[in-house]
Amino acid sequence: MKSFTLYLCIFLLITKASYSQQTQKPPLYGKNWMAITGKPLAATAGAMIFQKGGNAVDAACAMLAATCTMWDVLSWGGETQALIYNPTTKKVIAINALGVAPTGATVDFFKSKGYDFPPEYGPLAAITPGTPGGLCYMLAKYGSLSLQEVLNPSIEMAAGYPIDAQTANSIERNKEKIKEWPYSKAVFLPHLGSKREAPAAGEIFRQPQLFATLNKLVEAEQQALKEGKNREEAIMAAYNRFYKGDIADEFVRGSAEQGGLITKADLANWTPIEEEPLHVNYRGVEVYKLQEWTQGPALLQSLNILENFDLKNLGYNSAQYIHTLYQTMNLAFADRDFYYGDPYFRPRPPISGLLDKNYAKKRAAMIPKDRNLMIALPGDPFPFQNESNPFKGLLKKRSLLLDSNSNEKIKDFVPKHDASNQALLNSETAEDSLYRDRLWRGTTSVVAADKEGWLVAITPSGGWVPACIAGNTGIGMSQRLQSFVLDSIVNPYNVIQPGKRPRVTLTPSLALKNGKPFLAFAVQGGDTQDQNLLQFFLNIVEFGMTVQQATEAANINSNQLWLSLGGTQMKDRIPKSGSILLNSNTKEGIRNTLKQMGYNMTFGERTSGPINAIFVDQEHGTFWGGSSNHGEDYGIGW
Repeated sequence: MKSFTLYLCIFLLITKASYSQQTQKPPLYGKNWMAITGKPLAATAGAMIFQKGGNAVDAACAMLAATCTMWDVLSWGGETQALIYNPTTKKVIAINALGVAPTGATVDFFKSKGYDFPPEYGPLAAITPGTPGGLCYMLAKYGSLSLQEVLNPSIEMAAGYPIDAQTANSIERNKEKIKEWPYSKAVFLPHLGSKREAPAAGEIFRQPQLFATLNKLVEAEQQALKEGKNREEAIMAAYNRFYKGDIADEFVRGSAEQGGLITKADLANWTPIEEEPLHVNYRGVEVYKLQEWTQGPALLQSLNILENFDLKNLGYNSAQYIHTLYQTMNLAFADRDFYYGDPYFRPRPPISGLLDKNYAKKRAAMIPKDRNLMIALPGDPFPFQNESNPFKGLLKKRSLLLDSNSNEKIKDFVPKHDASNQALLNSETAEDSLYRDRLWRGTTSVVAADKEGWLVAITPSGGWVPACIAGNTGIGMSQRLQSFVLDSIVNPYNVIQPGKRPRVTLTPSLALKNGKPFLAFAVQGGDTQDQNLLQFFLNIVEFGMTVQQATEAANINSNQLWLSLGGTQMKDRIPKSGSILLNSNTKEGIRNTLKQMGYNMTFGERTSGPINAIFVDQEHGTFWGGSSNHGEDYGIGW
């Protein structure tokens, strides 16, 4: 009895000392490996690869392939962004497998069609596919199994798998758009003429064209092995067949037939890039993100700013914490909106200045203690890298676009060819729901870890339903061209140009502590990705939450940013000054305080993700997995 009483006292002390939030899903545990992604079947594909002896890169590639095959808000024609911790070199590497704007994709071309931004759907929204190349590169360089072994689950699924309700219903909702493209219609709508033309949930969904394409990749690999090529060379033979061989021929033909711009040279000239990631140290934790062709550095900028505040003392989701976090994110995203873009084009974005700790202190000093700063403007990071700003004049003009009290200044800027813009600028009606849809648009995420020390985070996307399928390849083309801008006053670094990469929202994350793997985390959700990932990270580091608690915890979202997705007119992308999304459970006292500070509040049940993450328990040598309680995200550990 004494021992039981002692145990109970210890348990109560531990419970009191830790964050007490109950979770809807249990945490995952494993000592050998862990695989987490956006669909249960895709997580199973990762587990199958681990059971075959593969490492975390092999498993991540298998999950990536499976999610593409399942149309988990992406396709094989999309793009892949990855961070990998290599235990051999003890370094984090970045994989840039984002496609580029094709030949003919110019500002003049799209403006001649009446666009303020490139289209969001169809063949004219497509950049070159990056996922096949990114997968082959990662697998060849850092995996251990063959392409045949890694693609086998996806090939089996392409032959036919029971489609989930989420995807099936998305197809049905978008069927009128799908009917605009003959190859898409043939794949997605097996019941044409019926009341429900999409597959039903649980029905076997077959993709014979994709099945053939994936088998062609394996054939190229196996033929190369027969010719005496080594493992890496054989996998890259499959890569070459996709980008330079018969698969490329059919992809380009099918794209052109439907009005697309991608040429054979565009495919042949594109390659994935292995890069140095960006990183900052936050209270002893090294946080890694991809370069400024993503929005990832906005999280790093936010951490630099927040270092100047005692967040733990403010308290999780207190009014002052929410205020500080919101203002910080707005300042970071204002810089994102103006300065981020493809670093391989000149002038290069001023990333060293943006990540300078002294620049962060200057930005932190701008945050008022007791009122909502209704508009956040880009700063000037150039002095912090000993340079002068080449766009100072443009920055001044841009400041006139938004006024702290109204959108009157924007009216003068909105192109006159869209008369409906003028009437809708100040409207808060149906446009709000469209805005939120564009703000939250999701993809999937993939995280994996193994006992050898490999740690992987991927945020792939592109080619989501309704996707335009390129000919008889079975491959949906990316829609990422919409993330470019056509006017330098919005962002001079992200103006469309053939061969250029758009600045994307996709943003995996890794963190090291004591020089060792600590966290892999990623999320879907468009412009909210680094907002949610920032809060997830703070939940663990500042507030001691478990990884599952942190994935489910109530977050906030700012609407005060230029949208990266959706809508072809300026009115569709303009920031909503002072607007914040709060969880429905936010206490009345906190609401009242924020209202007095000048916040325009909306509320929702879902504000926390969905996030997938792996925490490496350095003390016990085990893994803790967290998988969102929103959607179908799922993980398996062993």
